[in-house]
Amino acid sequence: MKISSIILFIFPLFILASQASDLKGSRPNIILMITDDQGYGPIGANGHPWIKTPNLDRMHGQSTRFERFLVSPTCSPTRSAIMGGRHPLKNGVTHTILERERMSLSTMTVAEHLKDAKYNTGIFGKWHLGDEAKYQPNNRGFDEVFIHGAGGIGQSYACSCADAPGNKYFDPVIRHNGKFVKTKGYCTDLFFTAALGWIKKMKESDDPFFAYITTNAPHGPFIAPPSNTKRFKDIGFGNTQAGFYGMIENIDENVGRLSAQISEWGLDKNTMIIFMSDNGMTGGGSGRPGKEVAKGYPFYNAGQKGL
Repeated sequence: MKISSIILFIFPLFILASQASDLKGSRPNIILMITDDQGYGPIGANGHPWIKTPNLDRMHGQSTRFERFLVSPTCSPTRSAIMGGRHPLKNGVTHTILERERMSLSTMTVAEHLKDAKYNTGIFGKWHLGDEAKYQPNNRGFDEVFIHGAGGIGQSYACSCADAPGNKYFDPVIRHNGKFVKTKGYCTDLFFTAALGWIKKMKESDDPFFAYITTNAPHGPFIAPPSNTKRFKDIGFGNTQAGFYGMIENIDENVGRLSAQISEWGLDKNTMIIFMSDNGMTGGGSGRPGKEVAKGYPFYNAGQKGL
């Protein structure tokens, strides 16, 4: 299994080069967005021939980019490294199932460190670092928790905790601050809406916020709103690729919505946005390099090796 190179870009809405010295001792708001199984290639800025991501492209063009930033091959190890600031093995995370996704309770998370610095903290989307109570994000430094269970919406594996039975990408059951609630809408839209609602409240606080928005998309099964899949089906892609690409365009729409609200609320002068994927593409990109995703449409991976 190869480790893919995943682009991470930091979009400091508040900073120009000439202002860097003014940031000493400041406490900017932080928004960390992690998508699931997106990889490097599937954004317009990296040359993807079919996906349109104008909001991510704009952020890409205005950001500091880490193009040799490497992640683990699977979800939980990468997430533990980001949350714990150390190698996944030191966090006790070696896989995504069979209880090997549990992050050691001795690991102090970035949320806990930020709480010590008087930040408000919230997570919206995917946790995947332990579903038992003591491993849950509300016990790992997060004040506001709006998440699905397991490693994906509707996932269930033997010997591992599962998501809510029969959960779907539309109208999913979500764990909100320890209580299960039935929602209405598409999962990615719901996560961003919840994050924005919380940020709106936090902007009245004297303390900064850390919002961890971690989408289930574009993890399989590849299901997106019809408005996001139609264009791809019209040009000849099957349901799998149309779903995968549509999920990414839906993420882009939500990134645009987030950026617009941050500016409208006057938070753009003091907010840092970080965007990354947890690992390389899975089957949604086409399945295998060299294979066509549809008749006349070859696989595209922006020159990266492996998926």
